[in-house]
Amino acid sequence: MIKKNLKLFYLYSRYSLKTIFQARMGIILFTLGKIIRFLFLLFLIYIVFSKTRLVKGYSLNQIIIFYLTYNIIDSFSQLLFREVYRFRPQVVSGSFDLILLKPHHPFLRILVGGVDFLDLILLIPYIFLTIYFILQLPTSNLQLLSSILYLFLIINSLLIATAFHITVLALAILTTEVDHTIMIYRDMTGLGRFPLEIYKEPVRGIFTFIIPIGIMMTFPAKALFNLLSWEFILLSFVVSSLLLLFSFQLWNFALKKYQSWGG
Repeated sequence: MIKKNLKLFYLYSRYSLKTIFQARMGIILFTLGKIIRFLFLLFLIYIVFSKTRLVKGYSLNQIIIFYLTYNIIDSFSQLLFREVYRFRPQVVSGSFDLILLKPHHPFLRILVGGVDFLDLILLIPYIFLTIYFILQLPTSNLQLLSSILYLFLIINSLLIATAFHITVLALAILTTEVDHTIMIYRDMTGLGRFPLEIYKEPVRGIFTFIIPIGIMMTFPAKALFNLLSWEFILLSFVVSSLLLLFSFQLWNFALKKYQSWGG
């Protein structure tokens, strides 16, 4: 079964790659726009945070690692889940019926069936830049355990992103709305570009414990800097598990309400 699903994922990804290369000028402009936005925000971070030695206890190097970690998580989730953005027409037209009739789980098509390879172009430089800035940290802060926790918490963040996207799919069935929901998600995750300590309460608490953007975007870097207690590390894995469970329950509920042809 796993081998079959991997083969289907490969086929869907291959078709997605062919579709992308049908608009080559669009590839150039889209990638250029993303690079300019990334560089502009990186420059803004340098201008703002280089004026002071520490910001809420973080050095400029650490702030940049927060920003790069956000970009890794955000780009990886967009790379995998780009097909979610295209789900609404399938519900409205009723073509989602054909997907449900296929002898495999519909998530293979509507969740990870449209891998966006343009994000892969930027993801690789993000990873190398992150490694470079991590190696610039003081040796006392850089430990093997903290580096391993950093990687595991990034994986955990991707599980939270998966739960969010499954929830968006479920809401699309219930309300035939995707665009606004996914944009709200992206706007909220944008708060995780920087450590949440720069925000005042109750914003910091809301986006850490109620809407777990802080857990998703900032906990990996905090673990890397040895600033995250074991209680919060455990909490992050509990939260991702609960969110995944909730998203699957909501998805099953939405399927029961699905009436085809936008009903």
